[in-house]
Amino acid sequence: MVQLSDTNAEQLIHDLVSIPSPSREERNASEFLVSWMDTNGYDESFVDEAGNAVGIIGDGDREIVLLGHIDTFPGFPDVYVDGRMLYGRGSVDAKGPLCTFSVAARRAQLQENVRVVVIGAVEEEAATSKGARFAATQYQPDLCVIGEPSHWDRITLGYKGRLLLDWRWEGGMSHSAGDALSPAEHAIEYWQMIKAYADEYNKDINSIFASFDASVRDINTHLDGVNGVAEMTVGFRLPPNIKPEEVIERFPATNDAIISPRGGEIAFTGDKNSELSRYFRRAIRANDGKPRFLYKTGTADMNVVGPVWNCPIIAYGPGDSSLDHTPHEHLDLDEYLRAISVLTSVLEAI
Repeated sequence: MVQLSDTNAEQLIHDLVSIPSPSREERNASEFLVSWMDTNGYDESFVDEAGNAVGIIGDGDREIVLLGHIDTFPGFPDVYVDGRMLYGRGSVDAKGPLCTFSVAARRAQLQENVRVVVIGAVEEEAATSKGARFAATQYQPDLCVIGEPSHWDRITLGYKGRLLLDWRWEGGMSHSAGDALSPAEHAIEYWQMIKAYADEYNKDINSIFASFDASVRDINTHLDGVNGVAEMTVGFRLPPNIKPEEVIERFPATNDAIISPRGGEIAFTGDKNSELSRYFRRAIRANDGKPRFLYKTGTADMNVVGPVWNCPIIAYGPGDSSLDHTPHEHLDLDEYLRAISVLTSVLEAI
């Protein structure tokens, strides 16, 4: 049996973070991880049809899927180690959790009836979730862990829903001294309608997870011949009681504008008292931690596979999520090793 030392574990994450893998450019990283799995004793390892890196250990009838993502936010700041801190794109979001999965699955002494599937999914950051959507059609796990940073002693139970609305207006230009709205003013008028609704909806809500959040992601205007054009993208973070379809109906295009919705996901929460949650709480305590629960305002592949698999599910992984997508993204390697220890204990207890 191949023994994975802490040095091996740290080398894996350093090597994987060193391979650029923004969404839709994950192939080299996926092939590297599959090669590492093959070298380190996985029963099966392959790049699947979607481009996901997949490794399987065990052949029991109780299936555990550890679903991380191998793609990253764009940009590739320098990769380096400073003391016990590993700097680099994806060190936190979410190659840290994915490497935690890869090492813990190999270290764990699994029960004979257990089969662990580790997946490094593609396009999680692209709002398409291509990798997770494909995985949802290939597996039907009894338990699932999503790889996202939450610190080693915290358990994420839910993510808000999401919707992106691309809005576009085009029309004849008029003199600035006239009464007609400019293209930019058309965009502002539409945004003000959304902002007014959000402010009214949230006025008596104290929970961020229960709030209706909207933001302007992008806005620009330009001339196209004699016509003026305004384009804007509005992003929504949705509470559990609002579906993307309801948002589209509530904010229809006006004044000859066109809207194109994309990236819609419903909010999803796991069961705080599930079997899987109990395993994690015990393992965190056994590693001298105090387990805490989180509900996050973003989205993750939990939103995609949770409603399909309908099994106990949580998100877990080392790292400070406030560092996601930042130029100084970095992971504490000691926390990474601690998370591996926790997940190894969980897998052995199942």
